[in-house]
Amino acid sequence: MATVKLTKKNFKKTIEDNDFVIVDFWAPWCEPCIEFTPIFEAASEKNKDILFGMVDIEADTEIGEYFQVEKIPGLLIIREQAGIHTQIGQIGASALDEIIKWAREHDMSTVRDYYEREAKGEIKAAQEK
Repeated sequence: MATVKLTKKNFKKTIEDNDFVIVDFWAPWCEPCIEFTPIFEAASEKNKDILFGMVDIEADTEIGEYFQVEKIPGLLIIREQAGIHTQIGQIGASALDEIIKWAREHDMSTVRDYYEREAKGEIKAAQEK
């Protein structure tokens, strides 16, 4: 699967519609970001069940600000609408493969439990105390 350009218009829907998303925060002036792009694209071809999206923080500053992106390149791993890992700085293909492997194996039961408790109103009640 080719990488998807993520913008303020499609970011939320993309996260809601896909169980596993890897976001690359980058900018056109960032040389390490440009060097990482072929690695990111190759990983997307090897992992067709994962949506790989790229956010140009220059073009879509709101997304970068929302996620408090201060350094690039940066990755955000999202599973089931929950951010489970961030990675700042340039990495190689083997490191990205290891991060993907870890994310695939990550136990999501805590996240699912949180969502279930939130749906029952338990989370809001606990936060108000």
